[in-house]
Amino acid sequence: MKNYILKGISFVFHPLIMPLLGVLFYFSKTPRFIPEPVMKAKIFSIVILTIILPILLFYLLKTINKVDTIYLKSTKERLIPLFINCIIITLILIRVLPPNEIIELYYFFLGILCSTLACLILAVFKIKASIHMIAVSGFFMYAIALAVHYQININGSVALILIIMGAIATSRLHLKAHTSYELIIGIFTGLFPQLILLNYWL
Repeated sequence: MKNYILKGISFVFHPLIMPLLGVLFYFSKTPRFIPEPVMKAKIFSIVILTIILPILLFYLLKTINKVDTIYLKSTKERLIPLFINCIIITLILIRVLPPNEIIELYYFFLGILCSTLACLILAVFKIKASIHMIAVSGFFMYAIALAVHYQININGSVALILIIMGAIATSRLHLKAHTSYELIIGIFTGLFPQLILLNYWL
């Protein structure tokens, strides 16, 4: 039973959903007026580009035997998906969330791009960082930054994200998908780009 729960945590909080959670979190917390059609268009674009397109590309890569599972267990498996994800995030930054529209989301995705590039470089050198922890820790840092930026109380949300981070880390360790060292690398790879980019928008 415990194995099913921990596998479920890894699946439900897969890195692919974290960019969408960041966008939804922003739209739910920002005091700025953003027309509903604009919000829906941005959310729809993010769903297509960060969830549906990567899943379709994964099955294509699986068909040609370039990847084995959606969790990308080896550093070799990670190279092509991470490179493709860099292209997708760059496309989002250019076409969906340019800096002259919603600057907070622009820098959130720029941070995601930096983290993805860092993870790709680590994979080239056969260093395996937890992509789950990269994604959730980046979202965590962004949520705190939004709270400071808009001076809002999100203690409940922060506590919930920390619980989720702990659950994901426990899941990855229990399933032997990562070592504690790889989890720590993942946390810092996700946190630091978001933290550094605060200087440009906070």
